[in-house]
Amino acid sequence: MIFTGQVLAVIGIALAVILPGIGSAMGVRNAGEAGAGVVTEDPDKFGQVLILELLPGTQGIYGLLVGFIIMTKINVFGGMIDLSQAEGMLYLAGSLPIAFVGLLSAIQQGKVSTAGVSMIAKRPKEVGKAMILSAMVETYAVLALLASFLVVYFI
Repeated sequence: MIFTGQVLAVIGIALAVILPGIGSAMGVRNAGEAGAGVVTEDPDKFGQVLILELLPGTQGIYGLLVGFIIMTKINVFGGMIDLSQAEGMLYLAGSLPIAFVGLLSAIQQGKVSTAGVSMIAKRPKEVGKAMILSAMVETYAVLALLASFLVVYFI
């Protein structure tokens, strides 16, 4: 059978790492493009812009964390343990919250961060508000990380 427990768990690892990574790359790119324009006009705003550009990148880190937790639990680095198909399915299911919420929230956070960069261009003293607006999207990525972590940890 092609979908053994180990294969399902590895698919879960791949989804947890790849999808939030794609979303983070897209979100960081969007904010970076907007930031480049602002910094071109006023290089002193680089630090403020950089913070907003970095925020959408956290989902990729969260996905990688869940992927490493699964890798550790199934002993990928020391010869994988035997998993039943049901156990593999549990690891796959546990990876899904961060995989999909990480993908979508990173893209959306990139859009909010891009708007925040535009805010900084006009009102540099409002950087705190721009960060809070972007961080609100982060809340859902953190909740997905927690859900994935708890499911995977208790398998």
